[in-house]
Amino acid sequence: MEDWRSRITVDPEVLAGKPVIKGTRMAVEFIVELLANGWTIEEVLENYPQLKREDVIAALKYAAEVSKEARPSRDLQAKT
Repeated sequence: MEDWRSRITVDPEVLAGKPVIKGTRMAVEFIVELLANGWTIEEVLENYPQLKREDVIAALKYAAEVSKEARPSRDLQAKT
């Protein structure tokens, strides 16, 4: 299984240093947001042909890893 690091990069000169798919200006957060809003992987790929399925999966893997490292804010803890 491919590691997300082979497909995602962070460069302070690109999108203010947001994680992006290598060779594009497609931010990981944008891809994850599309999926969270109900888009399928196929819809993402149809609308953004510069992406490959592996890129979308890498964005999800990156988001999962980052969310494991992040601590919930007090506001989020109070809601649960």
